[in-house]
Formats: sequence, structure tokens, C-alpha cells
Amino acid sequence: MKQLWIKADTGIWDNDKKRITTALESGFDFALVNESEIGKVRELGNIKIAAHTTSEYSNADTIVIGKDSEGDGTTPLGETSEDIKAAEKLTRAGKTVAGYVVIHDKDYETFASDLARHSRYIVVIGTDWKVIPLENLIADLQSLNVEIIAGVTDTTEAKLALETLEHGSDGLLVDTDDLSEIKRIADVREKSEMRPIELTSATVTKVKPVGMGDRVCVDTCSLMKLGEGMLIGSQSNGLFLVHAESEESPYVAARPFRVNAGAVHAYVKVGEKTRYLSEMGAGDDVLVIDKDGGQKKAVVGRVKIEKRPLILVEARVENTIIKTLLQNAETIKLVKPDGTPIPVTQLKEDDKILVQYEETARHFGIEIEETIIEK
Repeated sequence: MKQLWIKADTGIWDNDKKRITTALESGFDFALVNESEIGKVRELGNIKIAAHTTSEYSNADTIVIGKDSEGDGTTPLGETSEDIKAAEKLTRAGKTVAGYVVIHDKDYETFASDLARHSRYIVVIGTDWKVIPLENLIADLQSLNVEIIAGVTDTTEAKLALETLEHGSDGLLVDTDDLSEIKRIADVREKSEMRPIELTSATVTKVKPVGMGDRVCVDTCSLMKLGEGMLIGSQSNGLFLVHAESEESPYVAARPFRVNAGAVHAYVKVGEKTRYLSEMGAGDDVLVIDKDGGQKKAVVGRVKIEKRPLILVEARVENTIIKTLLQNAETIKLVKPDGTPIPVTQLKEDDKILVQYEETARHFGIEIEETIIEK
């Protein structure tokens, strides 16, 4: 995942503290601070610290080279060779180094490229021109083990940096006092990692009660809305969108954190892979999918496996029959192409439902080109 750094090196602790606290709440990875504030940051929470210093004895996770003593974020080109020497020395001492360069013109861009060759990260701050230097650095450094962290001040700049040359920067350094904007940039990061999944309409061909079996409820640490659920199925290349229990029922209260997912043998979509439902446990990541294929990560809080009556659902997509087994209850629902949930107890032949279908098979959950028959 792309990294998020919060810039909190103003030297005014009350101001820096607000930025860091909001960043912690929003899932940021790093706080960029002054050396003197490392201890205070450690007390706030668990976040990696990048600090402006040249001391190899610093207890920062990453040492930042390239900010001058006046703290204005610039590095006069006359001092660039000293910065590179410091980066080389600290790297030899086993320290993780981040170069820091404000790109004023082409010379500074060249210096950033040179400093990056002696650093684990290169933080680049645009001035009047932002995209072209970032494009050049991404192209120039793509073969090196260095991550480019682009300085941004709002969501527009964040989105642009993450999409530059398709690959985008490896992370963002966020510089704003707008605490709401910090949260919005965190959302931009999450959405940039989650490209929509292609869902297609499948035609139901069979609905059949099959008796008792062990079924899995996946309770997440997130609340799901109408049209959201998880991709579940008996075949790894054909997964049904199983709706969350986000609707009220005459029988039970809504449980919008839960997907009653199906039998223990079934696959569930997690990132680019699938896993068996029986393997899932607290702390695991799982994908939440909406009716349009939009996806987001959720953390599993609990998995419940209980013996319940099951129902077999078969559907045809592209002349292929795919299947899944779900609990036979009115609160378990699939999703129609218009996003409307439909209980499995009301499902009948020729109904249309949303599925994800892939022509390729999966081996240990990984997509491969191989002949695998699952029926």
C-alpha cells in the first residue's frame, strides 16, 4: 500500500500534535518531525518517525537529510554534496535514510535523483511545477530500491501524485493544518489502492435445499451499507456477491457489520487472492464489495461457525455453471443487477444476480492459467 507521511515539523508542538493525532486516527504510516519531538510523538501512539537530523545515534526510524538549519524545507545546491556524504555515512551505519528536496528547478530535480541513489526514500516537494519533475523521477528511479514520497497539501494534489505515470508516487507527505483534509487524503489513498472489480449478471439455474452443514458468519470491524457484501463461492473463478445483514428484518435486528457468508469450504475474495472461509479469523483483512464493483478493505473482528440448514444456488454465466452453498434463511441475500438484495428463500430459476466471473483458475488462491475443474 502507498505510504502516508504527515509533515509535523513546524516546531510549534500544539500545532504538530494536532496533525499527528489526526494522522494516527487516519492510519498514516510516518510522522516527519524534528529530532527534539521524537519522544513526544512516541507517547501519542504507534507511528513510524522520520526526523530531521544527521546523527547516527538518533532513535528515529528514518533519518531525513536535506532540510537546512533554518527549517524552511530547502536545500541550497551548494550544500548538496554534503547531503549526499551524510546519506552515504548514515546508510553505512545501518540507518534508514530519506532524502528531502524542494524542487525549484531542473538542477534541484537532478540533485533529488542523485540523493535518491543513497537513500531508502526520497521526499520531493514541488513549488510552481509539480507533475513533470515527479514523472521524471518515477521514470529515472524505477529500477532502484528507493521509494518516492511526494509532498501534497490537498486531495487534488494527492490524487494527481498517486496517478502520475500510472504507477504514481510510492507515498505522500501531507502538509496541511486542515484536519478534515488529512482524513480525506487518507480516503484518497485507500481508493487509489482499490480498483473496481468487474461484476457481471448471472442467471439462476437451480435453488435447492441440501440439509445441514457448517456455515461461516464473518463479522467485520466496519459497517456495511445497502448494496455491499463479500464475494463468496464454491468455485474460485465464480464468486457470488453475498449481501451484508444491513437491512432490518421482522425476525432479527440489522447487523451491518456481518456477512453470513456460506459453507466452510467456500472461497472468499481477499485482495487479489481467495481464501477458504474456514481459514478466516480475527485480524484478517477481507474485501467489502458494492453493487458497482467498488471495493474497500475491512478487518475481521470475529468468525462464527455454526451448524445450519444449507441451500445450494447455481447460476449460469458465459455458458458456465457456478455454485455456492448458503444458509437457508430469509436474512441471507444475494444482489440483483440493480443493487437490490434478494433473500435466498425467494430466489428462483431465471432470476438475475451479481457475480464475479474469471476465465482463469486459481491455485492456492492465486490466479493462474491452468485447467482446473470444480463442480
